[in-house]
Amino acid sequence: MVNLLELYVKLVGLVLVGFILGRKLPNSVPTRVGQGLFWVGVPISIVAFLRQADLSGQIWIAPAIAYLAILLGAFLAWWAMKGQAYFTKTTQQKTTQGSLLLAAMVGNTGNLGYPITLALVGQEYFAWALFYDMLGTLFGAYGFGIVLASHFGGNIRNYGQITKSLLINPALWSFGFGLLFRDVPLPQFWESSLQTLAWIVVALTLGLIGMRLSGLDSWHRLPQAGISLTIKMFIVPLVIGSLLPLIGVTGEPALVIVLQMSMPPAFATLVIAETFNLDRDLAVTSLAVGSIVLLITLPLWLWLF
Repeated sequence: MVNLLELYVKLVGLVLVGFILGRKLPNSVPTRVGQGLFWVGVPISIVAFLRQADLSGQIWIAPAIAYLAILLGAFLAWWAMKGQAYFTKTTQQKTTQGSLLLAAMVGNTGNLGYPITLALVGQEYFAWALFYDMLGTLFGAYGFGIVLASHFGGNIRNYGQITKSLLINPALWSFGFGLLFRDVPLPQFWESSLQTLAWIVVALTLGLIGMRLSGLDSWHRLPQAGISLTIKMFIVPLVIGSLLPLIGVTGEPALVIVLQMSMPPAFATLVIAETFNLDRDLAVTSLAVGSIVLLITLPLWLWLF
């Protein structure tokens, strides 16, 4: 409980600071901060935290669980849309269906999942979150997510550009670099400096989330967003989390996996929605509301797992 309260103070405080700054600073500032974190900050933090992480055990099962969560979210969202159409006798537009599916599939396992895992579970089990995100969510969003988006949106002009963005993603390359050189010894000064930089990046990332939330101007479409959020942030982590002991994943690793599964929709869902002409308002509403719902669901997962 103490850890959770400390997390809420830091999480809400840093996001709130970012929100206020986002309202006052030029629109170019969040973009520049995001670019700096994307190309430099996040890769440094990945390398730093990997040096302290424990890679033993069943860690390679984390990406498989991520894919299972993505597929289950899409499956449940699809049947929820079918059920809604049956009872209301109306069919949603394909663009809306695409955004609803994306929001139920892909979570913010990087920007939010990393700091929450580090605060509640610690660096020792951070690799579980990292493997879940880098080898699971990333490919799920820009692989399966793009396939769905191109089907429901029909705009595939930027397909090659997004594929290129995936391949040159510096976080993915730093993940490989960090794995390769994690056992190379460094002088104590450089090791401590690397860790300090990594935590600064975490703080800046939370601030950037606040900046981006300050720019969201769509809070409607709550009923439709509620369908995706219920599936993404409650049903999927509850179902798969309950099955984790059957495959030998218990304790802190199970908590990390559940926390990653229960993250709100990723900002990647908005990027994909805008690129493929899906329902942007629904994507924006899901992002904004999901970030608030997270504060309510976190105690539930800590209590259960």
